[in-house]
Amino acid sequence: MKQKKSKYLADNQGYYGEFGGAYIPEMLMHNVEELRENYEEIMESEEFKSEYKSLLKDYVGRPSPLYFAPRLSEQYKTNIYLKREDLNHTGSHKVNNTVGQILIAKKLGKKRIIAETGAGQHGVATATVCALMGLECVVYMGALDISRQAPNVARMKMLGAEVKAATCGNQTLKDATNEAIRDWINNPEDTFYIIGSVVGPHPYPNMVARLQSVISEEMKVQLEEKTGKQNPDYVVACVGGGSNAAGAFYHFLDDEDVKLVAVEAAGLGNETGESAATTVLGETGYIHGSKTLLMQSDDGQITEPYSISAGLDYPGVGPIHANLFTSSRGLFKSATDEEALSAAFELTSLEGIIPALESAHALAALKKIDFKPEDVVVVNLSGRGDKDMETYINVMEKD
Repeated sequence: MKQKKSKYLADNQGYYGEFGGAYIPEMLMHNVEELRENYEEIMESEEFKSEYKSLLKDYVGRPSPLYFAPRLSEQYKTNIYLKREDLNHTGSHKVNNTVGQILIAKKLGKKRIIAETGAGQHGVATATVCALMGLECVVYMGALDISRQAPNVARMKMLGAEVKAATCGNQTLKDATNEAIRDWINNPEDTFYIIGSVVGPHPYPNMVARLQSVISEEMKVQLEEKTGKQNPDYVVACVGGGSNAAGAFYHFLDDEDVKLVAVEAAGLGNETGESAATTVLGETGYIHGSKTLLMQSDDGQITEPYSISAGLDYPGVGPIHANLFTSSRGLFKSATDEEALSAAFELTSLEGIIPALESAHALAALKKIDFKPEDVVVVNLSGRGDKDMETYINVMEKD
C-alpha cells in the first residue's frame, strides 16, 4: 500500500496538478487532519496490509476474474476482456474501499460509521463491513435514489444500517454527501466518514484510489497470464466521482502506450441540460472539500446533474480525473441513457452477464472507438445489474 510515485497521482498536499487539496470549514479541520496525519502510517503497516489482503481474499473473493468475452470481441472485431468486479461480495468494486477504510476507522478508535451513497452499492458495502466489525452504521441517500434503488435500500437495512433520506436539492448523490458532511461536523469524536469515491478533501481521493488500485494490480498479472504482456492497449471504465476508474487506471498511469478511457453519463444528451458529463459541461470549481471540475452556473451555483444511473448522477468528478482530462492523459467519452441501456442489453444477450447501469456506460464506449483487430481492451465491469432490474424491466415492458 506504499504511495506510488507518479505525476498523475497526488502530491504531499493532495493536489493532482491544479486539482485537489482540502477546502473545508473550520469545524471539519479536526476530523480531516486526524485522518491525514495517521492514514499512511496505518496503511503501510504490516498489520494493516496482512488484514486487508486476508479480507480481500477470503471475504471479498479476490482476485476478481479477468474474463475474455468471445462474442463481444467478435462483435467489435477486437479482443475484449471484462474485469469482473461485479463478482465481488456485495456486487461491485465498492467493497475494496470499505474494507480498507473500516480497518483504518478501527485503528483510530471510531465506533460509529457514516457514508453517502447514490446507486446504493457503496452503502451496501459500508453496511456490510460495519456488520462484519460490529460498528454502528448510518447511510445517507437521496430520496430519489431511495425510490429507484429499492433492492439496495432493503439490503442496507437488513445489514443493520440506518438509511437516512436527503430531501434537499434533486435528492441524489450530491445531496446525500451534503447530509453526511453535516453529520460528521456534529459528531467529530466517535464518527468516521467512509467516502465512497475519489472525491472530498485530501486525503480521501488518494486513500480511495490506493485501496481501489488492487483492480489494476490484478489486471497486470492476469493479462500476462492470458496474453503474455502486462499492459493492455485500452482500459475503459465509467466515471461519476470515479473510484472504479481510478483503481482500474492506477498501475497504468505512467504507461503512455495504455489508453485510459473514462466514460461519463450524458443523460438525455449533453446539449439538453439533462446530463452528468462533467468534463463536457463543467468548469473549475469547489465541491465537497476539493478543487475540481464541476457543473455550475455562470455565478458559481452547482448545476443539478441527471443520469438514469444513480451512481453517475454527480455534478463533479474526482480531482485525479480532472487532472487526467486537462492533461489529456485520459480519453474522456460520454454515453447517453439510451446508449447505456443498449450496451447493457447487448452484453446480456452476447455474454450472459447483466451489468449495473454504471458499468453499461463504460460498455457503451466500445461503439465510440476504432479498435484494431490485435488490440487488447479491458473494460472494468464495476458492478452487477441486480439493483437496476426495475429500470431494465420498465424498458422491456415499453418495448
